[in-house]
Amino acid sequence: MKITISITFALLLSSQFAVAAEDNWFEELKASGDREALYRVLHYMPKGGDLHNHNSGSSYPEVWLDIALAQQERGYNYYTKTKVANCRSYDDTDFPYLLLFRNIDANEFETLSDCEKSEFTRLDRMTEEQRAGWLGSTVLDRPSEGRVEFFETHWQRLNALWDNPYIRAELLYNNMKTLADEGVVYLESMVGIRFAKNPDGSAMPKDEVMEILRRRLAEPDALATGVTVRLQLSVLRFLPGAEDDVRELYAFGDRHSDLIVALNFVGREDNDYGYPLRFLDVLREMRQKYDLKLAIHAGEVDEPNFHVRDTLLLGADRIGHGINLITDPETLRDMRYGPYLIEINLISNLLLEYVVDYSQHPFPEFLRTDIPVALSTDDRGMWDSTLTDEFYVAVAEYDLTWDEIKTLSRNSLSYAFVEPAIKQKLIEEFDGKIAKFERRMARGGVAKLGEMPDTRGFICARYQLCN
Repeated sequence: MKITISITFALLLSSQFAVAAEDNWFEELKASGDREALYRVLHYMPKGGDLHNHNSGSSYPEVWLDIALAQQERGYNYYTKTKVANCRSYDDTDFPYLLLFRNIDANEFETLSDCEKSEFTRLDRMTEEQRAGWLGSTVLDRPSEGRVEFFETHWQRLNALWDNPYIRAELLYNNMKTLADEGVVYLESMVGIRFAKNPDGSAMPKDEVMEILRRRLAEPDALATGVTVRLQLSVLRFLPGAEDDVRELYAFGDRHSDLIVALNFVGREDNDYGYPLRFLDVLREMRQKYDLKLAIHAGEVDEPNFHVRDTLLLGADRIGHGINLITDPETLRDMRYGPYLIEINLISNLLLEYVVDYSQHPFPEFLRTDIPVALSTDDRGMWDSTLTDEFYVAVAEYDLTWDEIKTLSRNSLSYAFVEPAIKQKLIEEFDGKIAKFERRMARGGVAKLGEMPDTRGFICARYQLCN
């Protein structure tokens, strides 16, 4: 009897030590100070989804350029502004005349005067210096660049490139591929289905744009990524006719509800024409006819207001950014343990100067008071960053535990708008993969992982993780 008890106690003790070892490996890794090892773990670990992802801003500039040049096969040709020859009065245009690397298509180019034509270079004929300038023109990679540069030059530079529906589709595939390389299994991306053009400059119907996206998602290389994709439609919140845009996109989303799962309001919140309650009546009108989820940007401002509270009143299930929720104590309290998730974008918030330093960011307060949160990438192509970088920032700045990391990844699936059966399957598969990864790390450590991955500009510049 004593022997049996001793053996049982030894087995129990051994089991407790094994559990402790599996729990402690991540704390030991952080304590070692080996930043590259930490980055490798965060890169190779299984992840859930990217829920706050702008298709237009999520691909890197070299990808944009390669895809744009490949459009010649479809009859699209592009030019970019490489010099200013003072061909017209600066206030005699409906676009920023002085803006270099603004892209136009061949149809617009042919309408220009000879003087203005001299200001543009065909994309496939840029010099090395011009190419370098083009690649840097839509990335926040200098201390002097910030919110104004992002909102008032990046999209104006892309210009005609975004009008090409095939570019939109290829960007979506590239997004899937690069996220899959980081272990992501689900993507909700904000896409554009309006204002697309044929090679001759004529307007392309929205349903034809959707068909192009649908076909691209069904291609073998897209399926091979293993990433499940659902789409959101975007309303530019401060436009004069935004209410009509809401009506149009609700109807469109209903026709394509197998892929389109939500509507999102985008654009600068500090433009007061887009305040949340402006849309209360039209959203109530739309809910009389349609069932479409709402994931809305709110609280992406550096002043106290009640935009998060008002956005929840609109019917949103997820809040994009939510930075200034911290200034609204009642809503902050009500969101604890609640059904609403905040999509956290740490790198975006720093580069757009909504926080000057990460010590100002409310993310750890949200996380550790049980407000549901998940990390996401926003416009990672314009930050020159990755989802791994978001996790690295969170660990480096807030000393996240392994359980907190798992919670963030699991939340990104639990709060996804994908169909319930698929969601459950993704969660179960994630739980199995992360458990296997934990056992692997507890027994073999970082040595069992792959090499240090190639890193992007943000993580290199800020944390000197350059590879």
